[in-house]
Amino acid sequence: MEPVRGNLVVGQSGGPTAVINSSLSGVVLEALEHDAIEEIYGMVHGVEGLLGEELIDLGRQSAATIAGLRSTPSAALGSCRHKLRDADYEKLLRVLEAHGVRYFVYIGGNDSADTAWRLGRLAADLGYELRVMSVPKTIDNDLVETDHCPGYGSVARWLATAVRDAGLDTEAIGVVDTIKVIETMGRNTGWITAATALARDHADAAPHLIYLPERPFVRDRFLADVDRVHKKLGHAVITVCEGLKDERGEYLSASGKTVDVDRFGHKQLGGAAAVLCDIVAEGLGIKARWDKPGTIQRVSMLAASPVDLEEAYQVGRAAVRHAVEGQDGAMVTLVRESSEPYRWATGLAPLERVANAERKVPDEFIAPEGNDVTDAFLAYARPLIGPPLPPYARLDMTRVARRTGG
Repeated sequence: MEPVRGNLVVGQSGGPTAVINSSLSGVVLEALEHDAIEEIYGMVHGVEGLLGEELIDLGRQSAATIAGLRSTPSAALGSCRHKLRDADYEKLLRVLEAHGVRYFVYIGGNDSADTAWRLGRLAADLGYELRVMSVPKTIDNDLVETDHCPGYGSVARWLATAVRDAGLDTEAIGVVDTIKVIETMGRNTGWITAATALARDHADAAPHLIYLPERPFVRDRFLADVDRVHKKLGHAVITVCEGLKDERGEYLSASGKTVDVDRFGHKQLGGAAAVLCDIVAEGLGIKARWDKPGTIQRVSMLAASPVDLEEAYQVGRAAVRHAVEGQDGAMVTLVRESSEPYRWATGLAPLERVANAERKVPDEFIAPEGNDVTDAFLAYARPLIGPPLPPYARLDMTRVARRTGG
């Protein structure tokens, strides 16, 4: 199919990540290479800004700035969580027509894929030639049709580092603070929490227990797990997903306030770790503390995975390349060709199969007891975080013989 001449617009949506700007850099640099693309616009705060014609000219940014996006965290264009009404799609299309846009690239998760899909269908129905492409972005790693999502490898590396350090802290001060519960992000899937297993560098290393929302939380079983680890080691580090649910399917902790519900109806989560600390204190009579990194885990460049940065960049480039070649209504995917050595390529998936769908952590990645992950998960996730975490030294703790007879 022949390239259509016109302008390109790109936007970012959902939670910022360490690598979403690398995708943006890829989109802009690829677009600059195609004569069919005349101007390159950026939506300010995604489709919410596009509704108000808030656009910037990305083609006039310096080469150094566009290249620098590859190592800059957060969302440089500004992001949003905006659910469009039916009438909004018609307004968006009018804005795109007014600015001569023929290429629409949206970087985001499954809600963003739905937005792109609906816009593309309306354009087709009205006979306006618009090539719509989605670039995957979500630390939750819950998009279907792709092996994994840009953003996941970096949050996994950050949390593996943080949990390993927290494990050493708890081991050192375990005579005082014996139980540590660390809460990670993750609404309905436990991919992020599962990645904390990558912190382990020896058999008794943290995290000692891992709980995902793919398995219902059972209080008595949890207390038995904690008691067993505590009796063995004298301390325990537990990682838990903020979206953990009980046997009734209710979140252990979620705000019911209207102000804490976003435009897609998602409740503000958080507090699961504090709930578990209370359960440990009440059920076992043991002091427990909790840590909750919050949004810093998704966006920090401090431990960004070089694999993740490169993949994010390449999916951005691929989206533009495929659009110019005639593809429409698709999301760029990551295809794993080999885990050892790790090799990957990009592919394509229809947006209607991606929109609003959610991929859970599969059974083969979860330990039968529901309190850990399997070796199969480790083999899946380990290549995504890049080089192994740097080794830590451990003292030989063999005690010197006593001389006082005490």
